[in-house]
Amino acid sequence: MQNITPQELKQRIDSKETLNLVDVREPHERAEFNIGGVLVPLGQIQMMQVDELEPLKSEELIVYCRSGNRSGQAAMLLETMGFSNVKNLAGGMLKWRELYEG
Repeated sequence: MQNITPQELKQRIDSKETLNLVDVREPHERAEFNIGGVLVPLGQIQMMQVDELEPLKSEELIVYCRSGNRSGQAAMLLETMGFSNVKNLAGGMLKWRELYEG
């Protein structure tokens, strides 16, 4: 599993790059604050219910959560399911908000 920093991700978003962002938090967390990723809570990934991600198996996926822990787990699980280019947002939304929403 690779990591991506909030700074790298922000630069890619600002340059209007097409990204596959996956939010593995719970719906109530997403409602508080999100950066636009598709919501696939970690529990769904653990139960291998990732049909909506299946077409992206060979594309880059950037997963994020609150702190980077759940998304790290999700990234490893996705890799075991055959996803070949998964990156975890280091520090998650806490770090993102500290840097860009402060």
